[in-house]
Amino acid sequence: MNWNTILIRYGEMSLKGKNKSKFIRKLKANIKAALSDLGTVTMRAERDRMFIYTEKPEELDRAIEILPSIFGIQSFSPIVICAPTLEDIKETSLKVLGKTETAGKTFKVDVKRADKRFPLNTGELQQELGGHVLRVFPDLIVQMKKPEILLYVEIQHEAAYISSHTYKGAGGMPVGSNGHSLLLLSGGIDSPVAGYMMMKRGVSFDAIHFASPPFTSDLAIEKVEDIVRQLTKFGAVIRLHVIPFTELQQTIVKQVPSNLSMTTTRRMMMKVAEQVRKDTNSLGLITGDSLGQVASQTLESITAINEVTNTPILRPLIAMDKLEIIQIAEKIGTYDISIRPYDDCCTVFTPPSNKTKPQVEKVAYYESFQEFDDMVAEVASQRVTTIPSKQTKEDFEDLL
Repeated sequence: MNWNTILIRYGEMSLKGKNKSKFIRKLKANIKAALSDLGTVTMRAERDRMFIYTEKPEELDRAIEILPSIFGIQSFSPIVICAPTLEDIKETSLKVLGKTETAGKTFKVDVKRADKRFPLNTGELQQELGGHVLRVFPDLIVQMKKPEILLYVEIQHEAAYISSHTYKGAGGMPVGSNGHSLLLLSGGIDSPVAGYMMMKRGVSFDAIHFASPPFTSDLAIEKVEDIVRQLTKFGAVIRLHVIPFTELQQTIVKQVPSNLSMTTTRRMMMKVAEQVRKDTNSLGLITGDSLGQVASQTLESITAINEVTNTPILRPLIAMDKLEIIQIAEKIGTYDISIRPYDDCCTVFTPPSNKTKPQVEKVAYYESFQEFDDMVAEVASQRVTTIPSKQTKEDFEDLL
């Protein structure tokens, strides 16, 4: 009898047809990376579910803590595997419930009889098990809707799977199953949430951060590295590219009127990001823009910024308000990191006023007096790339 097994049920990817095996392989790779610290874990993937096996109970407990963060999992249950006979199922069900607090709790027996050759039908087996359980645990209360304890029994040809608790998964798609993009990561509250939202849709990404030393500090970069580490927990390995942006940003401040300098700064960031996107074989750019939140996020500003690239720009927060974004940041563990008081390059060079409706022609006119494209190529080539997580480069290549 195996007490150290977890049954994983797939989420949205269960609807996939011929490509389903690709999604399953990606989910398996993501889970393997997330559980890499657990030395005895093995995995077996099937078309409709996946099994995780551990040799040590403490590793099972740790896996239960980690799995809710991994996209592509609808739900999962610690299960006990036994022989598919009525007596073994009865005995194992009692042992499973014996590890659960039952006093005064409501319960229900849920049976999935995949092996139709089993001598009892679904209803008969539910009644047989329910009566057997109540004789041993008379303090349990039968309740059909939303019981506190759901005794789940699945009968297959080779074995029966029994559990008393189901954990909710993160849903969504396995990270990396829907292509690779580049996240513009400022270190503020919004961009980490944007990255998280795209991960939920199966997008893996590199992150790019613009630093302007000595105006920005090493602590600001450390903050961004910690954000990357936190996002890594959701089933991805993330490379971080730090761009030395000081000279280019100072040139913008000198060349472009102050009320347009933020627009040009964003445009140059997009141009640098476009170069890094090509070098990393990314298909899109991700930003934390929320429509109208600041001057650079009006429709007019977004139009002016978009004008420098034909690459799809993914803005998953575009219709969210700040409170919604903060709630997600708190839930995913990036909020407390993002509010550390270390300025990024946009904060330290913020002009006294910004155009909320910049005209593309006027912005391009002021930019035309400087060879910005040469500077963009130079700073992009000087980027410093790291993987700020426990994973190695080999892990990254396997997942990507």
